[in-house]
Amino acid sequence: MRAHESPRSSKNPLIEAPSRRTAPMTRVIAILSTTALVAIALVAACSDSTASSDGNDADTAAKTVTKAIVQLAGTKGNEKTMGSVTFTQQGDGVLVEATVSGLAPGKHGFHIHALGDVTCPDGKCTAGHWNPAGAKHGSPDADERHHGNLGNLEAGADGKATYKRLDKMIQLNGAHSIIGRGIIVHAGADDLTTQPTGAAGARVAQGAIGIAAEK
Repeated sequence: MRAHESPRSSKNPLIEAPSRRTAPMTRVIAILSTTALVAIALVAACSDSTASSDGNDADTAAKTVTKAIVQLAGTKGNEKTMGSVTFTQQGDGVLVEATVSGLAPGKHGFHIHALGDVTCPDGKCTAGHWNPAGAKHGSPDADERHHGNLGNLEAGADGKATYKRLDKMIQLNGAHSIIGRGIIVHAGADDLTTQPTGAAGARVAQGAIGIAAEK
C-alpha cells in the first residue's frame, strides 16, 4: 500500500453493497409492522363495538314488557269504526282498557286473536281466538276459556263503547305473550257459550298488539 492511499480504498465495494441495501429493507419491514398493528387495533375496536352493540340488543330483548297498545281500524264496509286498546301489567294481572267508536248500538264480541296480520280487509287474517291451552270458548270469568276471550264491548246510542277489566289469564311476557297478536271487535254479541267463537258474527274492527313506548 502506498503511503498516500487511504485505507478505505482497499475495501471491496462488493462487501459494502449489502449494507447499503439493508436500510431500505428495514424501512419496509417497519412499515409493514406498523400497518399490521393498525389493522389489529381496528379489528379489536370493531370487536368491542360489536360486543357492545350485541350487549345493548340483549338488554333490549331481555326487558320485561309492562304495557302494550293497539290501534283499531274498521274492516271493509266498517270504515267509521275505530278505537284503541291498552294492556297494562298490574301485579299478577293485566288491565285491559278500550275505547271504540262507530259501532252499532249494543254488544259486540271482543277477542284477542292468534295472529297480528291485519292485511285482510275482512279481518280474517288474524285467524281464530288466541287459545294456546286448547280450551273451550267461555266468558272472561269462566274457569275454562280461551286466553283471548274478553267478552263484550257495549256501545251506546252514539256508537261509542268503553271497556275496562283486570284479567288474570292474559300475559304480556313469556310463552303465551299476547305481543304480536291481533284484536277483533265483532258485529254481534258473544253469547259466551257457542263453540268455538261465541257466534259473534262478522269482524268490524281489527288491530295488532304492539309494545307501548316507555314514557
